[in-house]
Amino acid sequence: MGKFVLSEAKKGFKFNLIAGNGEPIATSQIYASAATAKNGIASVIANAPIAAVEDQTADKFKKEANPKFEIYKDKKGEFRFRLKARNGQIIATGEGYTKLASCKNGVESVRKNAKGAKIEVK
Repeated sequence: MGKFVLSEAKKGFKFNLIAGNGEPIATSQIYASAATAKNGIASVIANAPIAAVEDQTADKFKKEANPKFEIYKDKKGEFRFRLKARNGQIIATGEGYTKLASCKNGVESVRKNAKGAKIEVK
């Protein structure tokens, strides 16, 4: 089971979703307060299990409604994902992966680890 680690950042607060093996699998934006970061965590917990996957690297990909995971290629050519809430806000992002299959595994890991994850405050 995963956990969310909430920590102070330079200009606010952020969280990381950590898998059961201790590896970070998703991170948040910077939030103004710990309370708003906790709202972001709640949004990941609510949206990750039900979010569709929109693979923007595929030819003629199907546009999905929010909430959704968007898989895309970054400027370095790495595969990444971002989780968008129902309102279209990005609530979590993944690291860069060299293989599409690894990125898709990252999405599934977020789904699995977000559900029931505890919050640890650093």
